[in-house]
Amino acid sequence: MKKVLFGSLLIVAAAMSSPVLADDDQHSCSADRASWQSQDALKEKLIGQGWEVRQIKDEDGCYEVYGITEKGERMEAYFDPATLMPVHSKRED
Repeated sequence: MKKVLFGSLLIVAAAMSSPVLADDDQHSCSADRASWQSQDALKEKLIGQGWEVRQIKDEDGCYEVYGITEKGERMEAYFDPATLMPVHSKRED
């Protein structure tokens, strides 16, 4: 009986954790296009922080940036186009 109960609990725990894992790589920007700042403004901001900006493009309502940080890390990062604040980033290996 204990084995069945423990197995059932493991299955429930795994099922409940999978939506969290699925959202790990998500980003969300919802600013109205009229409030967006320019890609050049974001590029200037990042260069001022020591980035080497390779590419900036619109992606799902965010600015998607490929570049190298001041620490030499290759990054893919998403920024809110209205505030130019980061919403998600990940290192590229």
